[in-house]
Amino acid sequence: MRGHLVETVLGAVVLAVAAAFLVWAYTRSDLPAPDGYVLRAVFDRADGLDPGAEVRVAGIRVGTVLATRLDPETWQAVVEFSVREDLRLPVDSSAAIVSTGLLGRRYLAITPGAEEEMLAPGEAITFTQPALNLEELIGRFVFGGPGGGGDR
Repeated sequence: MRGHLVETVLGAVVLAVAAAFLVWAYTRSDLPAPDGYVLRAVFDRADGLDPGAEVRVAGIRVGTVLATRLDPETWQAVVEFSVREDLRLPVDSSAAIVSTGLLGRRYLAITPGAEEEMLAPGEAITFTQPALNLEELIGRFVFGGPGGGGDR
């Protein structure tokens, strides 16, 4: 009988430690913040930009990428992202997909415009620059020109 009591107490301790770990991991994770408002940006391509990626203005994190999807009518990538509630972006702001380094993570960089009219929740940033495709650039350099093949 004493053996069952020890096993039960040990099991309870293991479950308590597991629950504490889950709470710790959840509080330390980069899950999208529920606060803020949602905007969109449309790109020709959104290579490497995944949900959960950072949204930055002047290098400071101000939001999170919520979703990426393909518009079946225009064949363009639509990126939905949240921005802090206290931050209002002008309608002529631009968005670019950049990386933290040569092979680093991608994030959405927003450059605020100069207009006095601000984007409303749900509106789209129309001035965008797609992600730089490193493999395509290397191919152009090695094989010469946009079509490849060079002057051989």
